[in-house]
Amino acid sequence: MDKEIEGIVEIGSKPIVERRATATGLLNLSPLTAQSIQNKTVKKGDVLEASTVAAIQAVKDTPRIIPHCHPIPLEGCRVNWSWEGTSLRCTVEVSAHYKTGIEMEALTGVSAGLLCALDMVKSMEKDEHGQYPGTSISDIVVVEKFKGE
Repeated sequence: MDKEIEGIVEIGSKPIVERRATATGLLNLSPLTAQSIQNKTVKKGDVLEASTVAAIQAVKDTPRIIPHCHPIPLEGCRVNWSWEGTSLRCTVEVSAHYKTGIEMEALTGVSAGLLCALDMVKSMEKDEHGQYPGTSISDIVVVEKFKGE
């Protein structure tokens, strides 16, 4: 059986237009861990600073992580952190002028930012059995996608 699988989608004839995408997600933590992040007393360092760098790097590396994504000449990336109780919200906004959307870059940035934060505090989140019963990453979504004309 022969089967042709499309590699990268052909975008050569598409026009270059303004693109923006915003994604967000939550890292659900224990109160003690949330307080440690806020007080900057986590042993591995400043969680938000390191996780911001991770988010930006992931945005730039999206085509290396997600096989069908095109390399896009990014023009901007903003990472915002906020607290919702003991849940840490990461929001990433990405912008470019290009031929294809950039929502995957925003989603990848959020995912990496939250994963970096979790990695930095996971020792604090373990229970007596070495598990993470109250810790989760959730609600990763595209909040907004914009395509100019």
